[in-house]
Amino acid sequence: MQKETSIDHTLRATWQAVAKMYNEQAAKYNSTMATAFVLLNIDYENGTPSTALGPQMGMEPTSLSRILKNMEDDGLICREKNPEDGRSVFIKLTNHGKEKRELSKESVLRFNDIVRQNLTNQEIQSFFKVTQKINQLIAERSIFNNSERKAG
Repeated sequence: MQKETSIDHTLRATWQAVAKMYNEQAAKYNSTMATAFVLLNIDYENGTPSTALGPQMGMEPTSLSRILKNMEDDGLICREKNPEDGRSVFIKLTNHGKEKRELSKESVLRFNDIVRQNLTNQEIQSFFKVTQKINQLIAERSIFNNSERKAG
């Protein structure tokens, strides 16, 4: 199969281009795409339980822990004990974190606006329909299961 017609290659190459674009933008503000992603997933007012962040973002706990430590060192977040459960911790945005979150939000909105300006509504709906179907096939384990195709 040629990589130009491979769905997974196209998805990966597109995501790598998007990630590179976001990392270049984030670097202008001494940040990274990963940090921006975390900032956008923390509840602006109340914070977010640390145990909910990883699953919410599809991120491994060790990667998230490292990012959170760097964010805390940079003054973007603080950790507060959950008043209802002393064993858990809320990740909250500092004022500096809220400022960086707004920059991140502006970047995401700009990306979406520009892409939407260059696609028709039908193209956008098709994109979401295709990605939803791919995610469904993966979730249902329909791609690699007991009845895998045998190599020719």
